[in-house]
Amino acid sequence: MKIRSESGGVETRIVVLLLVSVLSMATERCPSFEIAKGINGLDKIVLRECRSRSAEVYLYGGHVTSWKNENGEELLYLSSKAIFKPPKPIRGGIPLCFPQFSNYGPVESHGFARNRIWELDANPPPLPSNSSSDAFVDLILRPKEDDLKMWPNNFEFRMRVALGSEGELTLTSRVRNTNSDGKPFSFTFAYHTYFSVSDISEVRVEGLETLDYLDKLRNRERFTEQGDAITFESEIDRIYLSTPTKIAILDHDKKRTFVVRKEGLADAVVWNPWDKKSKKKISDMGDEDYKHMLCVEAAAIERPITLKPREEWKGRLELSAVPSSYSSGQLDPKKVLQ
Repeated sequence: MKIRSESGGVETRIVVLLLVSVLSMATERCPSFEIAKGINGLDKIVLRECRSRSAEVYLYGGHVTSWKNENGEELLYLSSKAIFKPPKPIRGGIPLCFPQFSNYGPVESHGFARNRIWELDANPPPLPSNSSSDAFVDLILRPKEDDLKMWPNNFEFRMRVALGSEGELTLTSRVRNTNSDGKPFSFTFAYHTYFSVSDISEVRVEGLETLDYLDKLRNRERFTEQGDAITFESEIDRIYLSTPTKIAILDHDKKRTFVVRKEGLADAVVWNPWDKKSKKKISDMGDEDYKHMLCVEAAAIERPITLKPREEWKGRLELSAVPSSYSSGQLDPKKVLQ
């Protein structure tokens, strides 16, 4: 294309160059998806967002191990003693508990999805991506022969991990029953999320007050939460039942609130091992690490999910981190949950 001008040819040429430059900047896309080698040579996916936010997902376990904000600050806890060597699961990040949470069934504790190699899903069924970001990856897990011996059910477990334009991290899981013999199956599930906190004694969890919970430290007896928020002075391991779709984790020292939004996951697990268990029973966690981590897990435990052949279940977890401060124990200027 030629542009002609009777006068001011130099000025016209400069304007054209500026327009080309602006259009180039407008259409330039941030790198959003990268395959790289992680610890011990394990393959990982790195998701990036234009404001320097990022997330990392290992194909081993379909395991999110990192979620960073625009300042490069890590929002998930990952143990300095984490063992990135199959078949040992990775301590920290977001392990996937499937097809069994804890020892609630015949399979190994927390199931086998967290210590299997997942594959990139090149042709996932339609699933709306985050409209404001193309930083996402689709993974898939199908059972191997050893898995079928342990849990004799054919399935497809698809998961999308997405990083939004505001830094939110979203995990969307879909489990489909692919049994050819007409047999249904049931499973329990959890996103075993480890949050990084400044000091566990300065943290409170809101949104679970007045709810019933099963206390794993008391033979899974059922109790009702009495406090106006959950605070931490000793070991805790509870399964809260019929929970709301939003839960808030307030970190006083960091003036930060994590907001947990969930769909298709009725329960929520709250766990911190405290000092004795960290030192004596958890070899891949530092002795003092319990002070700087908290697990709040979106889960489906009390009522297992049952699928008939060709049926599919979808569960979704969205994590975001927003600035906050305390005012008489409440969020200021307004509570995130409202």
